[in-house]
Amino acid sequence: MNVFHDVACLFGGAFLANGAPHFVSGVMGRPFQSPFAKPPGEGLSSSTVNVLWGFANFVVAYGLIARLGDFDPHAADQAIAVGVGVLFMAVMAARLFGRFHGGNTPPGS
Repeated sequence: MNVFHDVACLFGGAFLANGAPHFVSGVMGRPFQSPFAKPPGEGLSSSTVNVLWGFANFVVAYGLIARLGDFDPHAADQAIAVGVGVLFMAVMAARLFGRFHGGNTPPGS
């Protein structure tokens, strides 16, 4: 077990999860929040910017998981680290983007 590889996998999972909503929104042709909007993270960026930002996140995730982390899908510690990174970032994104898209409001409220 190499803690350095596990940390790389954890952050790689976070970048993987962060890239998904940007990339998918961009491919769908929809504007979406990004760090390049005004104000950053709250304003909307074009679909093209989101495709590029999502893809950049995927490249960083690949670098962290497959190259720096030397990911082995049979190594439970690495798989768990990627999963925790994905889950952590997904929950953070759901809370952040839910403020703008009504995702934090319980049904019927």
